[in-house]
Amino acid sequence: MTKQYFQELAEFNLWANTIVCNWLEQISDEQWKKEIISSFNSIQQTVLHVISAENAWLQRFRKEPFDWLQSTYKGTKEEHISLWKKTSAGLKAFIGTFDEKDLNTNLDFKRLNGEAFSMPYYQLFAHVVNHGTYHRGQLVTMLRQAGFTNIGSTDLLGVYRKGA
Repeated sequence: MTKQYFQELAEFNLWANTIVCNWLEQISDEQWKKEIISSFNSIQQTVLHVISAENAWLQRFRKEPFDWLQSTYKGTKEEHISLWKKTSAGLKAFIGTFDEKDLNTNLDFKRLNGEAFSMPYYQLFAHVVNHGTYHRGQLVTMLRQAGFTNIGSTDLLGVYRKGA
């Protein structure tokens, strides 16, 4: 694993999240809040979970206390979208300044349940991007169930094809 690889993944994450955010800008508040059973019960709740996780990891990487937004955040759809873009850009910027020699260094952190844990940065970087990919896939299905069908691909190959 190299820093360049993780920079590519962070670019992909930002690119794919921006595409999804563009879709979200087109849906109604009714579609945003509509109950659709998946890992979370609405598009809004799923988006907030992804933002919460990405933000928590970014704060952990920066050695800042983290705020689990899913339990406190009450923003509008537009504020969710803005925060998601900002968080994804922050992750990309963090990885861009990360020292490659530290990829195998463990980050000590606490899980949401308070359990202490330690894992290498390279595994955590991969996890954050993979977690987002998982939930973006759910959002595609949820958006279609809510009646939004103007959906395209957010596959990693799309970033490689555009030469990111």
